[in-house]
Amino acid sequence: MTVRILIAEDQQLVRQGLVALLAVDDVTIVGEAEDGKGAIEMARTLAPDVVLMDLSMPELDGVEATRRIKQVAPQVRVLVLTVANCERRVAEALAAGADGYALKKLGHGELMAAINAVCAGKTYLGPGLSEDLVKEYLEGSDMGGGSLTAREREVLQLIARGHKNREIADELGIAIKTVETHRTKIMQKLDLHNSAELAAYAIRRGLIE
Repeated sequence: MTVRILIAEDQQLVRQGLVALLAVDDVTIVGEAEDGKGAIEMARTLAPDVVLMDLSMPELDGVEATRRIKQVAPQVRVLVLTVANCERRVAEALAAGADGYALKKLGHGELMAAINAVCAGKTYLGPGLSEDLVKEYLEGSDMGGGSLTAREREVLQLIARGHKNREIADELGIAIKTVETHRTKIMQKLDLHNSAELAAYAIRRGLIE
């Protein structure tokens, strides 16, 4: 059976590398998305078997894109493919509905094993990450930004990239007062006090690079 794959990755060289790596008879690349919003739309319209999802992307990060893909196309499997090897990011991705989590350093054989695993309905975790470890992290750790709404996460990403309230309002098509309200709620939820702290938080969490 041919596996239909959508690649969601903002770096062109990485996308090209994945296309070359997956140039085998039983894999078809049905599309390439450069940002989170594009990944959601292409997952909805193309209905791939698997989305290879990067975590750090413009527009929407991979965690939020995964969450929305699972809402609009729940049958699509999502395999997070990233350089971030930490339990917090694994937990966030799985909590958003990801079916697996693998590192970009995987070779062809390991990547195909990960793809085949999620296609078979299994949860794939890369080497060094156990299901028990992630479960403990999900149950016992403070997920911090997990309490943010999707819109608040979008506003946070734009703040962290240095956008002013007017620019954020224009980008998202909302009123400046709404942006200010979101900014206040984000600071309250995260116990942060200025744009610099918000930017540092977003970088730590992998919401921006």
